[in-house]
Amino acid sequence: MVLGISADTPSAQLKFKLQHDLPYTLLADQDKKVANKFGVIKEKNMYGKKVWGIERTTFLIGPDQKLIHIFPKVTPEGHAEEVLALLKEWNKAHK
Repeated sequence: MVLGISADTPSAQLKFKLQHDLPYTLLADQDKKVANKFGVIKEKNMYGKKVWGIERTTFLIGPDQKLIHIFPKVTPEGHAEEVLALLKEWNKAHK
């Protein structure tokens, strides 16, 4: 199962989901409670200014609900392939 979560409004998420034809559920975290619990609120440098924001991060959770891996500072390009490669290795090791 794949879930996406962001601090965007549900309407902004729906627009994004439709625009990119995403097949998975997007969850809204407008008050950033989940982001804070997962420790992804980080100081960032935006146009030379220090700001606080959400660092794009992927958490890979196994069927036993235990954390398998954290991918910090994710960039979209090539990330799906990176996650799939790790999943294949994990599946081989846990057969």
